[in-house]
Amino acid sequence: MRLNGKVALITGAARGIGYGFAKAFVAEGAKVVIADIDIARAESGARDIGPAARAVRLDVTKLDDIERVVKEVDQEFGGIDILVNNAAIFDMAPIQDITEASYDRVFDINLKGPLFMMKAVANAMIARGRGGKIINMASQAGRRGEALVTLYCASKAAIISATQSAALALVKHGINVNAIAPGVVDGEHWDVVDASFAKWEGLKPGEKKAAVAKAVPIGRFANPEDIAGLAIFLASAESNYILAQTYNVDGGNWMS
Repeated sequence: MRLNGKVALITGAARGIGYGFAKAFVAEGAKVVIADIDIARAESGARDIGPAARAVRLDVTKLDDIERVVKEVDQEFGGIDILVNNAAIFDMAPIQDITEASYDRVFDINLKGPLFMMKAVANAMIARGRGGKIINMASQAGRRGEALVTLYCASKAAIISATQSAALALVKHGINVNAIAPGVVDGEHWDVVDASFAKWEGLKPGEKKAAVAKAVPIGRFANPEDIAGLAIFLASAESNYILAQTYNVDGGNWMS
């Protein structure tokens, strides 16, 4: 029960890694708010988890939405102790085929959303005066470039940088900011990635996914449970002396 009595707000938590975190945090004693644009799925997930979870609709590209949700959660639960910036989208195309519309959408969701979530939640944490933990979801894609993934890689590299800056700004308020960089995680997200590679590389469905899984040193894709342990650690008091770091959880794909 390392998170006993804590309140966690997790964006993009109706599925995948975010939903895995929500289940794991509740198991450790936290109350969890599943914030997602897909409110029907978020509500279904919250019901499955139980009374310690509730759902709220959130579009991280809309600043009014962010302010509203953070204010509601802060008032209802008496504060926010943990923020996980998990909401993100994937898109890919070679540099000569990227579009302004894709750029705007990727960076609105993957960078602007987390930045203004950090702003709103940090202000709420500072007003309560008891500190907190912020966890940003980066990616192994933020550690390096990929020929077909310019926008996504750049957005996740920006998250790593924003984590460092926010951590230095907020530490004086007792707020620890760190990030997690997962590798390849099985689920709906990678179904989209596989289909995109099939389009641009002329592959059969499933071919890229099989090749990528084989290339992971540990020999398989991750699942959300593989990532959740580190998230619990970073959300708990055990990580109080850790600041501005981005941790790889990728089966050995990237060494740093």
